[in-house]
Amino acid sequence: MPRTRASASHLFVPHKASRTQRRAARAGFADAHRQARLAGTPPKHRAQETADPKLRPVYPPAGRPGPASARGGKLSLPAHRMTTATASGAYPFVAEGGLGAEGVFIGRDVHAEAAFCFDPFSLYSSGRIEGFTNPNAVLAGIIGMGKSALAKSIATRSIAHGYRIYIPCDPKGEWTGVAQALGGYSIALGPGLPGRLNPLDAPARPASVSKNDWATEVRKRRLLLLAGLARTVLKRDLLPMEHTALDLALDLVVAEAAARDTVPLLGEIAHALGSPERLDRALGHPSGHLGTAAQDVAHALRRLVHGDLSGMFDAPSTVAFDPTAPMLSIDLSRLGGAGDDTALVLAMTCASAWMESALADPDGGRRWVIYDEAWRVMRHVGLLERMQSQWKLSRGLGIANLMVIHRLSDLLSAGDAGSRGRVLAEGLLADCSTRIIYRQEPDQLDAAASLLGLTGVETQAVSALTKGRGLWKVAGRSFITQHILHPAERELFDTDARMSA
Repeated sequence: MPRTRASASHLFVPHKASRTQRRAARAGFADAHRQARLAGTPPKHRAQETADPKLRPVYPPAGRPGPASARGGKLSLPAHRMTTATASGAYPFVAEGGLGAEGVFIGRDVHAEAAFCFDPFSLYSSGRIEGFTNPNAVLAGIIGMGKSALAKSIATRSIAHGYRIYIPCDPKGEWTGVAQALGGYSIALGPGLPGRLNPLDAPARPASVSKNDWATEVRKRRLLLLAGLARTVLKRDLLPMEHTALDLALDLVVAEAAARDTVPLLGEIAHALGSPERLDRALGHPSGHLGTAAQDVAHALRRLVHGDLSGMFDAPSTVAFDPTAPMLSIDLSRLGGAGDDTALVLAMTCASAWMESALADPDGGRRWVIYDEAWRVMRHVGLLERMQSQWKLSRGLGIANLMVIHRLSDLLSAGDAGSRGRVLAEGLLADCSTRIIYRQEPDQLDAAASLLGLTGVETQAVSALTKGRGLWKVAGRSFITQHILHPAERELFDTDARMSA
């Protein structure tokens, strides 16, 4: 059957025609063009073309006509204005901008697919992040997820930025090889070892502090140390008369040491506490009651002189503190291996007091103080008080404290709700603007979410984190970061060497 051919030509519209006449002419031409197209369409297709107009396609197969069709590199969309906070929620492909390129390289930001760098000192001094009020950090993660490797990477890479690293307690001896490889040194303490630390050593006096003020400060530090040691052994708070006995014994020993031009020792403090006549005579009340009240404290300090810690802290120091060393660690792996943490806590208390001489130096520069395996000392109020003091004074001392634990619930083991230990432990967490959470067990998610204020999405992410990947909460901003290790770091930080063949 021969096809009917039809065509439509453009109509001539007079130049002086009105707008209505032109619109009518264009409409007539469009209708004539459609009729011509239908006339040339086979009958079976013509029925489809003349179907219900509501079922016809809005645009022809070639697409939307006009400049809004997005063809030819031109796209005309209506303008819409919104804030970046709304845009980040309206468009999921908008990722977090990160903390900037300044600082220590940590790894890869999983969501932004960009490098993730972190430096608490620059973040605090710049003020770029609202709510970043201190440089302290807490790192929590179950065994085998890479939290120790992250802590060592932060320490190692910070040295390249001019920071120094102090580890006042290394219960497993993992930092000894790292310190030696980086040009630092480690002090190993334990029975039969040559290392000696005198916790009563007076730190060097800053040039800006007068002699009288510095003598008062040193006396206060020594009293806090002695009280902390006695409280740890006695497992209770000291009575008022026991505090008085410590004051008098310290003043007697310091005066005698100054006359001999030597340094006071813990053994001399214990001997003075065990001499009732000397204490009563120094007090000016020869009643004999003070010497009797000081017996428990004298026996408590005797453990450092004649007990399992003898020879480590009751003699002059055999090592000198080198403030220029890039890293210094105190190896306490020979202590506390039988399940009793008392010896470890006493040694850590003495080592911390000895190391504070460097922290008090205003010219010491910026330093990291890392408390590895901090869960072992959470049950001891005396150490928590010393840690709280460093946390509160971190900005003035120019230090950033890093507390490494396994679970967030370790903070709850410091004591019952409302107790002194629990308040101190929760205060340490509150004074950490940076929280790094590696994978947690399912039964620990509620405690982690409660202590850190995690959202539902963050809690679910923590339960599914893989090795080396952690949730970083920096003053309310959250990042999922994959830690990247250099092959040399992987070999140096390997804590599973004994598990391999």
